[in-house]
Order: sequence, then C-alpha cells, then structure tokens
Amino acid sequence: MNFLDSVKTRAKANKKTIVLPETLDIRTLKAAHLVLEEGLANVLLIGSEAELKEKAEGLDLSGAIFVDPNNYDRLDELCGAFYELRKDKGLSAEEARKLLKENPVYLGIMLVKAGIADGLVAGACYSTADVLRPSLQILKTAPGASMVSSFFVMVVPDCELGENGVFIFSDCGLIQNPTSEELAAIALSSAKSFESLVKAEPVVAMLSHSTLGSAKHADVDKVALATKLVKEANPSLKVGGEFQADTAIVPSIGKAKAPNDAAAGQANVLVFPDLDSGNIAYKLVQRLAKAEAYGPITQGIAKPVNDLSRGCSAEDIVGVVAITATQCQ
Repeated sequence: MNFLDSVKTRAKANKKTIVLPETLDIRTLKAAHLVLEEGLANVLLIGSEAELKEKAEGLDLSGAIFVDPNNYDRLDELCGAFYELRKDKGLSAEEARKLLKENPVYLGIMLVKAGIADGLVAGACYSTADVLRPSLQILKTAPGASMVSSFFVMVVPDCELGENGVFIFSDCGLIQNPTSEELAAIALSSAKSFESLVKAEPVVAMLSHSTLGSAKHADVDKVALATKLVKEANPSLKVGGEFQADTAIVPSIGKAKAPNDAAAGQANVLVFPDLDSGNIAYKLVQRLAKAEAYGPITQGIAKPVNDLSRGCSAEDIVGVVAITATQCQ
C-alpha cells in the first residue's frame, strides 16, 4: 500500500469534518465531490447550498454540510467568540462580523475553533499568509509548539532510500531564514509529523553544504548548533548533522563520511537550512524524479489547518484533505 492509500485508509476509519472554504473555485467543489465519493471525510462547504449545487455542474454534493454566512443560525455565536478573542488587539464587534460574513477562511477557522469542524484546507485561491494569519489569530500554536512551520511529504517512485522512497522535507514553504533554535523546533515537529503520518521511525538529517565540519562558515555553524539543540531536546531521536544531502540519505556515503553517526545514510526527514534550499529541493525532486509532493502541510497550529499551492488540482486537494483528516485523529 502506498503512502496516500495508507493515509486514506486511516481517514476512512475515523471520519473527521474538514472545511473547504474556497467554494467559488470549481476545483474545491470537484474535490468535495471526490472526498465524499471516497468516504474520506465529512466535508463542510461555505456558501449557499442552492448556489453551490448549481455551480457544481452535476457533481454530487448531496453529502456535504453547507454553512451560508448570510443564513447561519450560529453566526452570532461565532461573531461574539471571534470578537472576544481579538478585542484586545483592537477588533470591533462590527469588524468581527464583517470578517466572518465576507471572508470564508476566517469563518472556516472559527468553525474549527468552535468544534463544529475538525480541520480546514485552503490556499487554492488564498495566499499562504491569508490562510495562516487567521489560523494563528484564532487557533494559535499547539501546546508545546514554539512556532508554526511547514513540510512536504515526498513520495519518490522506485526508490529504496528514506522510508522506501517516502521523506519529509522541511521547511519548504514558510520560514525564510530560520535561526538555530527555529531549525531545531522545525526538526522536532517534523519528526513527530513523520511518525504520525508515515507510521515509521523518523531519522532526521540537518542539511548543509558541509558534513561534520568539512566546510567553515557561519551557515554551517547554525546547522551544527541546531543539531546539538535537537539532541538535547530529544535524546532518543535519531538525528545527525550537519550533513550534505548524499551523506544524509545514501547508506554507503553516510558510512564513509560519518561512520559513527546512526542517522547518516538513513535519513527520512530532511531539514533544510533555509526556505530557498528547501523549496528548490522539493520542486526539483518533484519534477526530475517524478515524485508525489503533498503539501505544504503545516505543523504547530493548535488544530490542523493546511495550505495548498494555488496551482493545485482537485486531486491535490483530495490528498491534502486526507492528510488533514488523519492529523485530526
């Protein structure tokens, strides 16, 4: 069973309710149809039921839950709760109502906050900032999480490296130039995400252009310190670095360059030193190795909210809904 099939099986076994707020986009409606058809999750769509079913052009949305901000019996309750959350930041009651009625992402996040839904997937139309801003304002960070970061699940075909070709790449979508402390937090969150989603032991590599001091530079020092911080925070976690990429994932090279490091050559969680390297790497692997790339998936938010690429397909949305549903479990 491949990675996505495994995730879908788990999603079906314990159905969660996922909000898809971007209902003006036909990709969202097609994804909702596919999610309902496969039985992956309960789908909550924001908008008028009659209008969305007409727009869906024959897609079956009969199993969806519809929340129309212009006719929703719990809107006053949600507006009041949102106002209470943000009034100290200068939000007025009128502004709270306007945001929930006019911005479907804000309304969707409040539905998650209130427990009416379990998670949210957006980003086909909205930017990452427009998805994460209300998430952090309303849901905030998860207990024990110092920051929010993101990752991609990369599934490389015909590959024996990593976990039979499955890797987590982090952070490839959010944190531009992380400090050592931030890199350590990303690594710890990514290890937990790998264990949760892939159901296998995480082996973390802190990546650099240097392997264990082979180059001297402040950027190398940053990664070396991050590795030390991860080891101190979780002594039982298999983590190594700083490593060049081949040292991290190729057993023969790992053994040659870092013979005393248990993570060398075995890594399935790759932590990149900055956003540029991470984003470039995932796109190259996706295109050149014809890998499946699921993400960016967020980690560190109190409840699961995941971003999409604005170039995503309906099928991509379905995959992220399945992943989000398993995170909700």
